[in-house]
Amino acid sequence: MSVRVVHRVGEAVEVLAGAAGTEVLRYVYRPDPEPFESRKPYAHPLRTLGGRTVTGYRPNDHRWHKGLQMTASHLSGQNFWGGNSYVHGRGYLALPERVGSVRHDGFSAFVVAEERFDCVEDLTWVENGGAEWAREERGLSVHSVDEEAGAWVLDWSIRLTNVRDAPLAFGSPTTAGREMAGYTGLQWRGPRDFTGGMVSAPGAGPFRGADAGELMGTRSPWLAFTAEHDEYDGHSTLVFAHAPENRPSHWFVRSEPVPSVAFSWAFFEEFTLAPGESFAYRYRVVVADGAWDGERVGAYLDGLSW
Repeated sequence: MSVRVVHRVGEAVEVLAGAAGTEVLRYVYRPDPEPFESRKPYAHPLRTLGGRTVTGYRPNDHRWHKGLQMTASHLSGQNFWGGNSYVHGRGYLALPERVGSVRHDGFSAFVVAEERFDCVEDLTWVENGGAEWAREERGLSVHSVDEEAGAWVLDWSIRLTNVRDAPLAFGSPTTAGREMAGYTGLQWRGPRDFTGGMVSAPGAGPFRGADAGELMGTRSPWLAFTAEHDEYDGHSTLVFAHAPENRPSHWFVRSEPVPSVAFSWAFFEEFTLAPGESFAYRYRVVVADGAWDGERVGAYLDGLSW
C-alpha cells in the first residue's frame, strides 16, 4: 500500500498512507518555543488509517507531554522530560535551570519508497547551560501499511553516544526516591478520550482504568493500549513492542488519571554511560483501528520481521 511523504523543510515531515491518503504521522523537528517543556522533536499527531488521532499534545495537566517523544527524566541532574523536576523529600519543583533540550542537526538519510519511509536523524542533547552532552542517531521507519488489518507500523530506534568528558547517569523519579514512577525513555501520551482505556500484555489483562497499574514496572515483549473514541463510533489500539535484542526494560503505564506509556530504560536502577560509549534500542509502535485482543496482537506481531 502506497506511502507518500511531505517534507516541510525546517519544520516537519508528514507521512500519508493508505487508499485514503490519511496523514498517519507528523514528525515535528522544529522545537516548540517554551524551554521549560524541554524543546525537542516529537511525533504528533499519530493517526490510524481510519483517521483517528491517537496522540495528545500539550494537555492541560502536563504541557510537556507531546505525542510520542524521546526523553530522559533524570540525566546527570538534568531533565530532558520537561516540566517540573522530582527532588526527593521536596516533591516536584519548577527548576527551569535543570531542563535541557534536544537539537535537530539534520537528516543523514531520507528515503521514500512505494511502501515505506525511512529516515535517519542526527541530534544533539544539550544541557541547560548550553554544553553538548550526547549525540543521537535516530531512525524512523513507517511500513507495513495494511488496509485489511486496519494497521500500520512505526519503528523508532536510538543510538546515543556520550560526548562529555564525564559519565552520563540515567535515572528516573523512582531511582531518585519516588515509588513506582519510573518514567523516562521513549514516551507516548494519549489523547483525552484514551483516559480509562484498557491495557494488556502477553498473558496479562486486559486491565481497565486504574487497574492498569497492575502492569506498572513489569517487563514483557509488548504492551497494548485500547480505547474508545469520543465523537466517532469505534476503538483504536496501539501496540508498543521491544526489539528482541533490547536490554530488558520496564513499562511505565497509566490509563488514569492520564493515558501514557513509556519504554523505561531506568525504572528501578540507574545506569551510566562512560565518555565516548554508546547505547542503542529499537522500538515498534503498531497503530490500529479497532479493539485488538491479546491473541490478535500476538499473531500480528509474529507476522512482522525486525
